[in-house]
Amino acid sequence: MLDTVDSTMTEAARRAPDITRPTWIMAKHQTAARGRRGRAWIVPEGNLNATLIFRPEATPAEAAKRSFLAANALYQALSIYVSADKLALKWPNDVLLSGGKVAGILLESSGSGPFVNWLSIGIGVNLKHTPEGIEGAAFAPTSLAEAGGELVSPQDFLATLADAYATQEAKLMRLGFDRIRDEWLSKAARLGEVITARTGREDVTGIFDSIDRDGNLVLITGTGPRAIPAADIFFS
Repeated sequence: MLDTVDSTMTEAARRAPDITRPTWIMAKHQTAARGRRGRAWIVPEGNLNATLIFRPEATPAEAAKRSFLAANALYQALSIYVSADKLALKWPNDVLLSGGKVAGILLESSGSGPFVNWLSIGIGVNLKHTPEGIEGAAFAPTSLAEAGGELVSPQDFLATLADAYATQEAKLMRLGFDRIRDEWLSKAARLGEVITARTGREDVTGIFDSIDRDGNLVLITGTGPRAIPAADIFFS
């Protein structure tokens, strides 16, 4: 446990050259935390700020699929402290609790060859506090405590999460990504319903049909199936 860092993701990158085994980095405070696409991630004390860094022996495409492992692990860990029927996974990397965003995942990797040199999985979870001052979010933030869940310390939650993530890695090694994908889909928010994917170039609206074996979102649109690799998701 670190006291204060700019971000656990940045700290993981600094430590990457010396990493020889999977390592979790957790901090009480972050001064420059970030989410997807460089967005600020506000994490009050009592919430979880953590990054897992390791060498997965995977191509960049295979490494990127770890976001689904992390989401499954977060769902499993959170379900110990709140009723699982309040939880859902939102593509590509968020966890919803009673419809609000309770956790987010960010992946970063480095490597110039066919395999990544290292992979960092940053995870933020609103355990005790709901961040304030967030405007215009598609999914308003919430917290485990606010939604009636059991209050748990970041240290204890990380121990639960680390075990759950290790289980996901074991499943991936033994059973392949299809098993991870099926597990994620079984917990997916709005599967089979109409949603909108905003890619930055266009809005694509269709029925959320699946995710494919590359982790792309699959929507059934008026012109047929569309596989979308990256987007912000909005529910109707």
